[in-house]
Amino acid sequence: MLECAGPGQGPSPRDPRSRPRAKQTGRATTNGRARDNRGVPRGETVRVLVIEDHAEMAETVALGLRRAQMAVDVALDGPTGLDRALTNGYDVIVLDRDLPGLHGDQVCAELVTAGCRSRVLMLTAAAANEDLVDGLGLGADDYLPKPFDFPVLVARIGALARRAHPAVPPVLRHADLVVDTARRRAWRAARPLELSPKEFGVLELLAAAQGRAVPAEELLERVWDEFADPFSTAVKITVSRLRAKLGDPPLIETVPKSGYRIGG
Repeated sequence: MLECAGPGQGPSPRDPRSRPRAKQTGRATTNGRARDNRGVPRGETVRVLVIEDHAEMAETVALGLRRAQMAVDVALDGPTGLDRALTNGYDVIVLDRDLPGLHGDQVCAELVTAGCRSRVLMLTAAAANEDLVDGLGLGADDYLPKPFDFPVLVARIGALARRAHPAVPPVLRHADLVVDTARRRAWRAARPLELSPKEFGVLELLAAAQGRAVPAEELLERVWDEFADPFSTAVKITVSRLRAKLGDPPLIETVPKSGYRIGG
């Protein structure tokens, strides 16, 4: 039986398959950039898999979602998308219905059979009610016809991701640290912190953990995408930069064999 990794979990057994490719096209209506991350759940970086065979559209969607502070992976056919969905713990899967190699309906059905906990947003060029009913009947959590407005896509993904995560306060506080998850800004002792997206993502996760030690592997999976090398020092370097920007007294603690946490 196929098993699916839940959001935030590591690899699980997979069933990669090889199938012939076909071709389908589609196009999203977008101004080329995400306005902001309104509607995105606070406290964690949302991890999204986009399964769309039209490469230009897939990259446009991925770029916009990354600008909305999401970690995004892309698959260009059904078999690859299914394999990645079953291997990695995504919060939301944006699934085109007309995929080469393995139809989106079958991808969705196999995800449901595998017990995948990722939320599925199905895309289609057809807008008929019967298509919507079919998609939702297969186990999709939401449905969006093409072409679509990009802010609507971001809002739909945010709504789905909120179902996968417990609610986190819009403003996280610890001692003299303030993290505004809605505006993605942070202060220490009333001093604004100039943070990169990755630095903010790490700080946000640590603050939301409320003193729990967060493993480096979890930080890498939640803040970076699949192209991050699991043996890289990206997390260590980012935490080091964060510590320098946070200043004294030290706020981020290293917990041996456990990870990092907000202390003090």
